[in-house]
Amino acid sequence: MTNRMFAATLLLFLSFAVPALAQDAALPQVGPRAAPTSQVQVSNLPVMNTTPTFDAAAATNAYLAKVSGAARAKSDAYFEGGYGLQVVDWIYALAISALLLWLQISARIRDWVQEKTRSRTLEVVIYAAIYMVLVTVVSFPLSVYEGFFREHAYGLSDQSFASWLGDFGINFAVGLVAAMVILPFIYAAIRMAREAWWIWGAGITIFFLVVQVIVYPVFIAPLTNHYEPLKESPLKHDILSLARANGIPADNVYWFDASRQTNKISANVSGFLGTTQLSLNDNLLNKTSHDEILAVLGHEMGHFVLGHTTRLILLLGLVMFAAFAFLDWGFRLATGIFGGNWQVREVGDIAGLPLLSALFATFFFFATPVTNTIVRTTEQQADIFGVNAVRKPDAFATSALKLSTYRKLEPGPWEEAIFYDHPSGRTRIETMMRWKKEHIADPDIRDTARLP
Repeated sequence: MTNRMFAATLLLFLSFAVPALAQDAALPQVGPRAAPTSQVQVSNLPVMNTTPTFDAAAATNAYLAKVSGAARAKSDAYFEGGYGLQVVDWIYALAISALLLWLQISARIRDWVQEKTRSRTLEVVIYAAIYMVLVTVVSFPLSVYEGFFREHAYGLSDQSFASWLGDFGINFAVGLVAAMVILPFIYAAIRMAREAWWIWGAGITIFFLVVQVIVYPVFIAPLTNHYEPLKESPLKHDILSLARANGIPADNVYWFDASRQTNKISANVSGFLGTTQLSLNDNLLNKTSHDEILAVLGHEMGHFVLGHTTRLILLLGLVMFAAFAFLDWGFRLATGIFGGNWQVREVGDIAGLPLLSALFATFFFFATPVTNTIVRTTEQQADIFGVNAVRKPDAFATSALKLSTYRKLEPGPWEEAIFYDHPSGRTRIETMMRWKKEHIADPDIRDTARLP
């Protein structure tokens, strides 16, 4: 500020301030007085509760009532029939192993293979190939019933037998290659580790389980189904937005033609260690709404975010170690009693593979409640993650009803604990309605307080 401007400002201030000061100085001095007061009446305002009421139990029952009569009976019959098939599959496996051992078919195959090669590794490879073919041929009638006729009888598939047989052949080829690759490693571990073979055997099996999870979406799944990117649409935008928001490294969404085999709806986030892929089948696209698809995909994304692949590998890996310990104990016990009849004495003898298979089937048959509980708890966690991420509890409830074509909706507590590897329809809908009750005051949930 220049001196001239300062002087002008000072003069302006004085022109106002000095007369005011002079006027104040001329007024008589008066002592302080209290300000006037008045009585203020205070009362509480009435509390306005604008939160709508919501009965989670009534809503759950209302949803479950949507599937009744013949549809409910058909669903229950299909799922409950699976309980008996688990027993049939186990007994069938024991019967095949018994035939191969008691008729000494396994021992004769071993002897023939040993005449053809001196390589222990090649011996296992050839035996494994013959064993897989024999078991597949003998169990083929049961496979046809379970995979083809039964699915058609319950209206869950309209696939032609030729198409089904083609898929069966592909899956057999994959299993054959896997057996010819994995078994030589296990028998090599048996020869080298001796008494500790079961520890190495379990470790090798778990390693190949991890490999299978990694390669499945890239090399195995496309063998029986066609995968292609979902077309650009608001649905794809919302799915990828949901994935990005939850840290899922997916830059595309794929759909596959499951309708050629079944009419069941499904989706998955598959892969591991860099092969993660977000996929949904065409049944889900064609039979569900936009919100239902997001609800289902939110659940699937929960598996990735919560690290369920790692969790399942670790927990089922512990079960696998227990299984191989059982194999070691059971093999020594059985061959100590019947080994002479079978011409099998040592676990390293490839002719003892049918016995190992029978013991393996027995262990996992009785471990069904354990393995189902491990998987079911991860599914329940994914349900909760999904509804928190998507915030569409009613859409998840209606999608759970659509799963009732092949899953019994309302089992008993013990029935669910033993036979269910996913939460039952009732459990899933109860979870959604409980979440809805606790969020009913939220702006995006408030308007859905009405019962279904």
